[in-house]
Amino acid sequence: MEAVIRTESISKHYGKLKAVDNVSINVQKGEIYGFLGLNGAGKTTTIRMLLGLIRATAGASYLNGKKVNPGNPLMWENVGYLVEVPYSYPDLTIKENLEIIRRLRFLSDEKSVDRIIEKMQLGQYTDVIAKNLSLGNAQRLGLAKALIHNPDILILDEPANGLDPAGIVEIRELLKDLAVNKGVTIFISSHILGEISKFATRIGIIHEGMLLKESSADELENIRKKCLLVKTNNISEAKEIIEKNGYSANLPENGILEVTGKDALSEPEKISLLLVQSGFAPSLLKVEEEDLETFFLRVINDQEV
Repeated sequence: MEAVIRTESISKHYGKLKAVDNVSINVQKGEIYGFLGLNGAGKTTTIRMLLGLIRATAGASYLNGKKVNPGNPLMWENVGYLVEVPYSYPDLTIKENLEIIRRLRFLSDEKSVDRIIEKMQLGQYTDVIAKNLSLGNAQRLGLAKALIHNPDILILDEPANGLDPAGIVEIRELLKDLAVNKGVTIFISSHILGEISKFATRIGIIHEGMLLKESSADELENIRKKCLLVKTNNISEAKEIIEKNGYSANLPENGILEVTGKDALSEPEKISLLLVQSGFAPSLLKVEEEDLETFFLRVINDQEV
């Protein structure tokens, strides 16, 4: 099956600076691809090349099997996008801004503006001039522009910028619904790592212009570090007892045992019972999973070693 969004060894160099270096990505229909990286990692530059806003130094990008070409307006009919700042006509209202987009998109349904205003929960701000919007509502307006024509492909650069926690959840659920129920293919960049992990089906990590790692959501779940944290009144003896019973135990400087192996994660009560019967009742027993941010930094550090 041909990828809906594809880059082939795409690069963008500014003199000696390699903003993006030899990045190849394939995103299938209905996927939510989380493109993660620190500020300055190359996320926005990659997206600009995907959209034909800047010319690649090397390589090529494809949308729906067609090579990205800014001179071919037809290829953008089914693409919605939001790049960095959600630009608008600052002296026009939200409704006027969206009406312009409707006409530029040649949408014959005049009610499409009202529908997208309702979907993005901008109703009470319909007549507010764009330059007077909060950052969060300006972001909602940018998303409304991207979604007004019901695109098959969504390319979003940091769409949660400026949104409050409730707004972030709303956007997450909206994007999940579009992917799962409408088959929309979504490419979303972000540095809000914990949020992306909640709904992306595949994740790519970019650092200093290079794609370091790609993982499906399931693979990510399996490769993230997990352990059972244990603390007792005699941690050294507890460690020996745990290891004698077939578990692996690591004792870092913080004095809290990190137990893995066997059924340590799925049935921690067995270790609890073992320690109680040995006279070392645990004061701490907690399953800990490496969050995406820690995982991300570990990948970067491993790359730099």
